[in-house]
Amino acid sequence: MHSISDTLERRTTTTDLVFDQLRQEIVSLDLLPGAKLSEAEIARRFGVSRQPVRDAFSRLESLDLILIRPQKATKVRGFSMAAIEHARFVRLAVELEVIRNACALWDSARAAKLQANLDQQRAVIEAGQPEAFHALDYQFHKLICELGGHPRAFDTIEECKQRIDRLCVLSLGRASEASTLLEDHLALGDALADKDEQTATGIARQHLARLDDTITDIHAKHADFFD
Repeated sequence: MHSISDTLERRTTTTDLVFDQLRQEIVSLDLLPGAKLSEAEIARRFGVSRQPVRDAFSRLESLDLILIRPQKATKVRGFSMAAIEHARFVRLAVELEVIRNACALWDSARAAKLQANLDQQRAVIEAGQPEAFHALDYQFHKLICELGGHPRAFDTIEECKQRIDRLCVLSLGRASEASTLLEDHLALGDALADKDEQTATGIARQHLARLDDTITDIHAKHADFFD
């Protein structure tokens, strides 16, 4: 006989499985904005009951990835320029404060840990592996939060990134932009090593602003994907 804790553990694991798979399909645009999602069909697809699907839907809605409508079909949300602009604003504010604090703490040990990540970034770019670069880019910003003494700040940065990453899939120039982003990362690493707060925050502003033109271009070319 299974205990209540066993049942909850299985449910959590199943919910995570459904959530992770659907989130990946939405973020990668395998499921386009406006696509309808049936709770019953998803449950049959994964071979699970409706409850973990319902829980996964709730988590996806909290990330603004789907819209649950009573008595109507659940659907994949379109992009919201207002939500994107807010996420960009919040991320910049948090990341700038993290960098200011990191400059005061930075030392050779921290610089070495960040340099190891930068070396990996350069290697995957030279090998023509943009998806691997994306993962290292994610880790780079997380490392600065951790090494700068504010690991929880990355939770906010990550949430903001998730609200924009889906949009980035529509940018065909993403792979070619990796080298430019690496140059920003290298410059930021140097500024941290020099404890140069003004230069470091300036680089961060420039780095995050690089996506602005891409967002504007995508909005013009794919207006039907926006709410």
